[in-house]
Amino acid sequence: MSTIHVDVVSAEENLFAGEAEFVVLPGEAGELGIYPRHAPLITRIKPGVVRIKLPGAGEEEQVFVAGGILEVQPTVITVLADTAIRGKDLDEAKANEALKAAEEARKNASSELEIAKVEAEMSALAAQLAAIKKLRGK
Repeated sequence: MSTIHVDVVSAEENLFAGEAEFVVLPGEAGELGIYPRHAPLITRIKPGVVRIKLPGAGEEEQVFVAGGILEVQPTVITVLADTAIRGKDLDEAKANEALKAAEEARKNASSELEIAKVEAEMSALAAQLAAIKKLRGK
């Protein structure tokens, strides 16, 4: 089976660089599945899990992204994430603490801009918690 090169990067680090049989990730209009020789595409992605099927392996590499941009070329997939965390590094307790802090900040927010920022953070944290539950449930 042919493969496609995948790069998943955030502002902090390069989380994955390697070959894959296919990639599944949360696009704005729904879940996207990308195979080698896919038509070129650029789109925004929503918070969720990027699943990377490694060649010849029954396992997948999983990376949580809190939104970003996807660029697809026939031989390369690039995920430019706002924030990204390897699936194995997700911490449910830490995410719950951050969500509680964001809820408190929402109560104390005074301007529309502050409210919008906090609500965006809360949305990403809720997606992260959903991803943790989904990954742990397998």
